[in-house]
Amino acid sequence: MVYRALADAVVIVHSLFVAFVVLGGFLVWRWRRVAWVHLPAAAWGTAIEFGGWICPLTPLENALRVHAGLAGYSGGFVEHHVIAWLYPIGLTPPKQVLLGTLALLVNLAAYSLVVRHPQPDHDHG
Repeated sequence: MVYRALADAVVIVHSLFVAFVVLGGFLVWRWRRVAWVHLPAAAWGTAIEFGGWICPLTPLENALRVHAGLAGYSGGFVEHHVIAWLYPIGLTPPKQVLLGTLALLVNLAAYSLVVRHPQPDHDHG
């Protein structure tokens, strides 16, 4: 039970990280200092996609599932909804490059707006 909960937690963290990679540039509009965390995260996320690599969180999750005695992604909400979004069926290297490109374009759009419309940092209020 503990290993399954840990595996589900890894999937949730992984999903949040992917969402942050794709959409985190928009947080920079409000809190400029987020860029210090977002830019390396976005670089890592797009590198994973462009390189066709596997994020280290994936083998960790799979190892936890093996320890939990699970053979696959069947079961509750996390398996049916989050995992299907994070690991789409038919994901190929060209599709990964497309996903990486989309993430890069979304972030370029977000950061171009930040640069064009500078505002004071809202971190203090």
